[in-house]
Amino acid sequence: MDTSTAGRKGRRASYYRSYFLCQSAANLKKTKYKPHLKKMWCIPPKQNAEFVAHMEDVLEVYSRPFDQKRPVICMDEKPFQLLDEYLEPISMGKDNHSEKYDCEYVRKGSCAIFMFTEPLGGWREAHAYPRRTACDWALQLKWLVDEPYADADKIVLVMDNLNTHTTASLYKAFPPEEAYRIAQKLEIHYTPKHGSWLDMAEIELSALTVQCLLNVRIPTIEDLNKILSAWSQKRNFAQKGVSWHFTTDDARIKLSHLYPEIKF
Repeated sequence: MDTSTAGRKGRRASYYRSYFLCQSAANLKKTKYKPHLKKMWCIPPKQNAEFVAHMEDVLEVYSRPFDQKRPVICMDEKPFQLLDEYLEPISMGKDNHSEKYDCEYVRKGSCAIFMFTEPLGGWREAHAYPRRTACDWALQLKWLVDEPYADADKIVLVMDNLNTHTTASLYKAFPPEEAYRIAQKLEIHYTPKHGSWLDMAEIELSALTVQCLLNVRIPTIEDLNKILSAWSQKRNFAQKGVSWHFTTDDARIKLSHLYPEIKF
């Protein structure tokens, strides 16, 4: 092949290669679209009287001043997957400047995390149970009534309307006299369907997940409860609370589409 012809072909290929690289770079400009991100929302039906009735009930509870004899407690729960290492991780050392772990893991079952928090008191506590049945929930309420809030006249309890979150669960777990005693200590307020964001315990569960449970493998409930206890004590010592600003007046303006239209 003529050397001059080969040179021209090489320069032409280099030119087209540079051209297409420039065109690709131009087409990769930053835009408003973010295909790598996803957002989830919970949308209630429009003009839903049941939703706004429960919402305003909860917001009225949140507007109450701090009362040591009638504390406002928020409760929520979440499932958690227990995992163990398939191979023992290699810790950092003199010749190993980063921890190494195997991508494979071993499933060790699942459990439920129960979260209770008093936003105005800067208190929270979380417990892990093997299940999330009605009896497990009832046992948690007995603990709440008899231990941390034994001196309270009434516990104002805000939670979602899960089918186990009723006083009927107390009668499944305890004799009638005991179930009645616990139920009389409670003033229950339910968040509306599609409105679990009104439960401030979700904020605590989110903080717990981000600070302790992401990208970790916890093999047993005992290990998980140690982590939950240490996390709760640290936040309680720091008096971390929740500053809630959303009021009924705000709801009637910002969520006006949820209110039924009254025609006279």
